[in-house]
Amino acid sequence: MTHVLFICGKNRWRSPTAEQIFAEHPGLACASAGLSHDAETPLSPELLEWAELIFVMEKGHKAKLSARFREYLAGKRVVCLGIPDNYKFMEPALVKLLKGKVAPHLPQYHGDS
Repeated sequence: MTHVLFICGKNRWRSPTAEQIFAEHPGLACASAGLSHDAETPLSPELLEWAELIFVMEKGHKAKLSARFREYLAGKRVVCLGIPDNYKFMEPALVKLLKGKVAPHLPQYHGDS
């Protein structure tokens, strides 16, 4: 089982969409969080310790993640997806984009991309 964590700013649209899409697939345990203080699920050291593979939506998220949580990132793979904050929760264009950008990083993923 690979523990996958999706991170965006407020954990309202992009990262929860990614969590929902990939949570259904065998071999993956998924969670999502936000870097903002007012995120729906704020990022915590515990979530980072749990995660094996971390996806951030934007370069700025990766920089904030490294600045605030560097000590919890040792040995973790952090992938920047380059998905701007232009989408709503489960918006079809976002779903398609996430499937195309995330799936290649999941060796056991056998879904449609």
